[in-house]
Amino acid sequence: MEIIDTHCHVVSADVDRYPRAPIGGRQSGWATTRPVTAEGMAEQMDRAGVSRSVLVQATTAYGYDNSYVLDSAAQRPERFIVVGTVDPLRPETADELAVTCGKGGLSGVRLFTSGSTVPTQGEWFAAPETYRFWEQATALGVTVCLQMRLGAATAQLNELLLRFPAVRVLLDHMAYPDIDASPADAGKQVALLATHPNLYLKLTHRNLEPLQRAGAEAAAFLDPVVSAFGANRIAWGSNLPAAEQSLPELVALARGVLSGLPEREQQEIFAATARRLYPDLAD
Repeated sequence: MEIIDTHCHVVSADVDRYPRAPIGGRQSGWATTRPVTAEGMAEQMDRAGVSRSVLVQATTAYGYDNSYVLDSAAQRPERFIVVGTVDPLRPETADELAVTCGKGGLSGVRLFTSGSTVPTQGEWFAAPETYRFWEQATALGVTVCLQMRLGAATAQLNELLLRFPAVRVLLDHMAYPDIDASPADAGKQVALLATHPNLYLKLTHRNLEPLQRAGAEAAAFLDPVVSAFGANRIAWGSNLPAAEQSLPELVALARGVLSGLPEREQQEIFAATARRLYPDLAD
């Protein structure tokens, strides 16, 4: 079975060529203590049986400077494509999107509204100042990865997707549902979002680790989510090296948690959904 990693990060050892400029003003712990270079990522992919990877900008290392991921993909176009972080509040971002995501550029974009270095959930992603960006992303068919947390901003997410129903949005880490507290409640919360036909879910170790801990109760989350979205709207990502495990271990984690799903649904989650989200993977 083909495996495509839709969410991994690379950090260069060359701080002069690629200076750090993290959003939030400080680097995440993983970026400082266990960074993985593009070369190291390719080696781990070989060991794990991962054919292609989406290099998602290490926002907590480089902020909006996507130079390293772009250079890494240019050196290994047969292995990597790039999702870079952008600021939709900048008027120029919408105007530049066609070039930014043109040939040799980004295959998708990411909005970083909350994370390890930005604990307060931002709601700016749905502000009127961003509408031009969302219009352009829709027109160009660009997949927008949205790093956010369910809760206070869920209403803004729903409003945004109702305003722009044709835009393709991929929720990083499924927007961090609290599976540990209650797999069933978390499953219901996520499943409600499936009414938006162009909303996709990224399944990473942030979700898979609590599902593994849940044991048999994991079905209380997976069943309603897969039923509501369909496996064709769910894509796996490792989150290496934010995840402490090696890539082979992260692949094994995902395969173990998803082992109860039919083979065709596993194929969707591990590769087919990724190819639909990112046509550049077909190159």
